[in-house]
Amino acid sequence: MPKKQSKRYRSAIKVADLTQEYPLKDAVDILAKFPKAKFDETVELSFRLGVDATSGEQNVRGTTPLPNGSGKKVRVLVFTDDPTKALAAGADFAGLQDMMAKVQGGWLDFDVAIATNEAMKSVRTLARVLGPKGLMPNPKAGTVTDDIAGGIKAVKAGRVEFKMDKTANIGVGVGKRSFTPAQILENASAVLEAVGKAKPNTFKGGQFIKSVFISSSMSPGVKIAATEYTKY
Repeated sequence: MPKKQSKRYRSAIKVADLTQEYPLKDAVDILAKFPKAKFDETVELSFRLGVDATSGEQNVRGTTPLPNGSGKKVRVLVFTDDPTKALAAGADFAGLQDMMAKVQGGWLDFDVAIATNEAMKSVRTLARVLGPKGLMPNPKAGTVTDDIAGGIKAVKAGRVEFKMDKTANIGVGVGKRSFTPAQILENASAVLEAVGKAKPNTFKGGQFIKSVFISSSMSPGVKIAATEYTKY
């Protein structure tokens, strides 16, 4: 028997043919016309990459600022010997040994962890706890830094981190349904470019980005035209 389609999906296919692909601007406009949920859904770009996911040399990760922010309140934990300074700079939580003990005990009520270079010597012991959750401070992500004020400002303003999973997929939030299509388009364009530029030097031949979809928390995906990313 054919799979039963949800009411939300049936409503979506009245807006556009979801078997087709669309330029990014058109895809964003289509998404804006889909039925909305009762909460402010997150809008996400989903990438399927052509890299070898088993090769550490072809791991894809990076960060990019969102021109219009993420629409999300970001809770920041700073690992530092000077928590007073970090809290004054906008951190939600700060400390070192006390914060590490809380994390070891299972506390993970934060969205981003930042560490000073000195604190990172101790924080490395939390790798097994923070790593699987994508919360481990990392220099490449700008979350290991002695410019604590700058790091806090960047993540709270809407800098997002992306990291490929074990199946060569990446999902990156680009805003909320309450954003205007123009704001979503600008954010999505920034993420598309950032992921494209994160192509590993060891990747040779084939297409780096194989497919991209844009969707919201409760909507089906709209496929982005390959012409938007084949240059990568």
